[in-house]
Parts: sequence; C-alpha cells; structure tokens
Amino acid sequence: MLFVVASHGHCFDGLSSAVLFTRLMHERGLSQAKYEYKACGYGMNQQRSDEKLLVGDENAILDYRFKSSPKLTWYFDHHRTAFPSEADRAAFDAAHNPHYFFDATYSSCTKLIADTAKKQFGFSDPNLDPLVHFADIVDSARFDSPEQAIDRADPTMRLVSVVEHYGDDGFYAQLVPELLQKPLSEVAASSAINERYKPLGKKHERFVERVREKSEVQGRVVFVDMTDTLLESVGKFVTYALYPESVYSVLVGVLKGGPKISVGYNPWSGKPLDADISAICARYGGGGHPVVGGISFAANEVERARLVAREIAKELAG
Repeated sequence: MLFVVASHGHCFDGLSSAVLFTRLMHERGLSQAKYEYKACGYGMNQQRSDEKLLVGDENAILDYRFKSSPKLTWYFDHHRTAFPSEADRAAFDAAHNPHYFFDATYSSCTKLIADTAKKQFGFSDPNLDPLVHFADIVDSARFDSPEQAIDRADPTMRLVSVVEHYGDDGFYAQLVPELLQKPLSEVAASSAINERYKPLGKKHERFVERVREKSEVQGRVVFVDMTDTLLESVGKFVTYALYPESVYSVLVGVLKGGPKISVGYNPWSGKPLDADISAICARYGGGGHPVVGGISFAANEVERARLVAREIAKELAG
C-alpha cells in the first residue's frame, strides 16, 4: 500500500506535521504501508499538491493549501489562506470528510494534528511532545526574544535552518523516519545535521550584514530591498533583532525560484497587531498567517515584486 504525504516543504512545521501524522497512521494500523513524502511550496519552481502528486492508495495534504480531489483522503491545515477561492472552501465543506481538519486558530499544524489525534482518535505519543512543542514555538515565533530566534548555538535551531534550506522530498524521506525513532535533541545534534549546517552558518552571518546595510526604517516598518543579488539564506527575525522598536517588516529578495516578499509582525515590539498580514499577502497571490506571510513571483517579475513590497510597506506604515 502506498501512502502519499504532501506537506509544506522547507518548513519545520511542515516536516513535524509529516512526522506526527505518520505516527498517527502507524497507530491506526498502517505501519507497513510505504510512505512517500512530497515537499510542497509556493515558489514558481516548487511543486504543488495537485493531482499528479496524489497517486497513493491514501493521500494526505498537511500544512498546505487545500486541493479538492476525490483522491484526497486526509487533510490538516491552519493557514487562513488554506482555501485559494470560495469554491475551494465550499468543496471542503461539501465533502463532509471526517478526515479533513482545518482550524485557523491554531499556531501550528503540528499542534492541530496532535490535539486532533488525542480528541478524535484517542492517541498521543509523549516521545513526540518535544517536537510538537518546538514546532509550535517556531511557527508562531513564540521565542523569548528576537535574539533567541536568530541564535544558532542551539542544535534544534540549527536543525530548523537545515530544514528550511534542504527540506525537499528526499530530505523529508530521510528525516521523518529518524524523528519517529529518535528524540528531537538527538537528531538535531547529529553529525549529519551539523555537517549540513556548517555552510549555512556563514550564509546566515552574511545575510544579517546585508539586512543591516539594506534596511530602510519607514515609521514603524522596516523595509529591506535585497534584490540586487541572489539570496543564499533568509532569516525571518533578523530585522526585529536589529530594529527592536519596529512593528512590521517587509523584505523583498531574489531566491533561486524567483523573487519573494516576506512580511512579518514583530511580537516583541510591545505594540498591538492591527493588520492581517495573510489577507494583505493574499491580495497579491500569496498567503500565510495574521502575523507572517509571503508572496512568490516569477523569475522575470523582480520589478513588480519590488513595487508590491513598497506598496505593502506603505500600507503597514499607516
């Protein structure tokens, strides 16, 4: 039996969701199935959870946009932008599938799966509690400070960087079984993860310096245009560590897949959230959460991405 698990790629919550979901399926008697992991994304060159991916006897989409399909047997997500259109939401509701779960009040998909597993199926695995806890912290940015959020002395934070950089199909196929068998702390401190992190550490340092050079403070918003050269690394919380009084950040850069805008709210600013970032990004074809979101563009749309980024920064500046 083939079980296809399509999850958000290059994302610690996406990976953790795949781990916990697989453990739940094992508990439901599917431990002998062959699991095939697909890392989905929103970039121009990243795969989507479309019909060509849903080729298993069972198919799941986790931490990613809903796809209406008779082949889809399981669904978990927590993004407010989970449904690209009203028709998609209507299809989700009309399906009345007892294995479809969506709740935008959750700060991580991993936590949604953990709570649902316990409430609906009477299952929990204490061995995976550290993974659930950390995935929830990372996806909700519930760190004690922005400095902690960008600190890579912690092996688990190094693992987060490795997942965000290398998190494709093959990487998920390797890491999901490891995290099912070994504690999170052991996997994070492994030589394999440390070796993968070494080049990322230097890239992260260069990224911090480039943010410092390119940042423009526009009232309560930090705007960063990094489209002059290809980005090797992206750090979500660097602007907040450099500009602790900022309320929002808007960063536009060029990745291998094309230009991308990242928008975020600074939870350490002491100022209230007064904008829905997911809704703002959705207007331009992106999505995310109320506190963080992103928009991807085609490779030839650098100028459009810069224009949109400035429009968003101006809107958030008030």
